[in-house]
Amino acid sequence: MLPKIVLASSSPARKMLLERLQIPFETHAPNIDETPLLGETPEQLVTRLTQEKGRAVAKKFPEALIISSDQVIIVKGQVISKPETKEAAVVQLQEESGEWVESLTGLGLLNAKTNEYQYACVKTRVLFRELTQAMIDDYLAKDPQAIYCAGSLRVEALGIILLKKIESDDPTALIGLPLITLTEMLNSTTAL
Repeated sequence: MLPKIVLASSSPARKMLLERLQIPFETHAPNIDETPLLGETPEQLVTRLTQEKGRAVAKKFPEALIISSDQVIIVKGQVISKPETKEAAVVQLQEESGEWVESLTGLGLLNAKTNEYQYACVKTRVLFRELTQAMIDDYLAKDPQAIYCAGSLRVEALGIILLKKIESDDPTALIGLPLITLTEMLNSTTAL
């Protein structure tokens, strides 16, 4: 029998992605502090947060398979986060204009019962178009939810118009949950 599967996330995009696999699951917000630690590299940050999210939710679901994910966006060597305001989103998009931007998406699958943990980090590179101020303003007016996405990029929605090219082995990673990688993990877990 398939164990309960819990997505450690409150993200509508991650929920939508996991629904594609047509497996029963529920969601639970991990509610952890996502502040980077002093000197932490982007890879260390995404790895730590992915694991912390899974472990936090496992406390409530000790018999479940916990799927966790975190994502960081790197522009010109700097980690950027969710802008939270339109003004900050404008600055992010100006920085991303014409640039290659890297996304690191951490994916964890924790069997809370056995403590078996699988982890992968999927890298995606995107090339932004040269963005004019009018393009940025129009995008943010039409997709105001972009201010709640890392790098102000909601690629699953209107954000796709900002991009010139995407390089990835797992295109769903850019949206926030690498399904190709997750499917491999689910198929290999001893709980299934």
